[in-house]
Amino acid sequence: MDSFAGNSKRSFHIRSNSLPSKLHPVVDEVDEHLCRLKASEATSSSHSLCQKLGSLQDLQDCIDKLLLLPLTHQALVNNKSVDDLLEGSLKLLDLCVVAKDALSQMKELTHELKCVLRRRRGDDIARKVQKYLNSRKTIKKTIHKALKGMEKTSFQKSDESSEIVSLLKEAEAITYSSIESLLSFMAGQKFASKMSRWSLVSKLMQPKRVACKEEDENRNEVERMDVALSLITSHKSDFFVQVEDVQTSLKKLESSIHDLEEDLESLYRHLIKNRVSFLNILTC
Repeated sequence: MDSFAGNSKRSFHIRSNSLPSKLHPVVDEVDEHLCRLKASEATSSSHSLCQKLGSLQDLQDCIDKLLLLPLTHQALVNNKSVDDLLEGSLKLLDLCVVAKDALSQMKELTHELKCVLRRRRGDDIARKVQKYLNSRKTIKKTIHKALKGMEKTSFQKSDESSEIVSLLKEAEAITYSSIESLLSFMAGQKFASKMSRWSLVSKLMQPKRVACKEEDENRNEVERMDVALSLITSHKSDFFVQVEDVQTSLKKLESSIHDLEEDLESLYRHLIKNRVSFLNILTC
């Protein structure tokens, strides 16, 4: 994942000069959307992810307009980079499908869990919690596999690339990066997170309550849910107190999944529309 992130960051700076402002207003509009997305902070919560997905939809709207321009047709026809753009657009759609499937599975799991928690039957809750955690492991593996596949993808501008093609490649790269953030959000904590020696010593020196509070604040909705359920299975605290905590986390997670599903589905439709526009240009 780190190598992909590095490639993505490099790709966001492939144009040393700004685009000629006289090309077309739409070109400037796309460039402005890209600048705002690149300047946005790293996403770690569902709210910030929804904002980024919304910004990506605005970007794809502008790209749709860009693809209708004659100057775009001229830039793409007989350009060697077009095949890369087509392949990249297909990879984006495949990645969206992975994210959509993961969200759909999590939505189903949270719904089942909520129904069981309402009945407050200890054995049923324990079984359903374990099913949720087992399914989460499968989802994580699928996401990690998809993220590893992303590491192999890089976006570099060749000397033959026009400014329009360069712009489209940047849009593709930042869309990849944003979907990567969404997948990382859904994966939650890594199976074995690495910690520097200093951060480990610092953590051990902190009072337990302070350390726990800081850890909880740094977790997203998915991670908090995983932790709350893990505490139930480990019997480290009062069962029904933990059930209350799970219900609170579950409510927030359900809301997050709903919002992310809507925004991702909208982005997916935009990406399909733009891929069709690419194909239409090449078949004209």
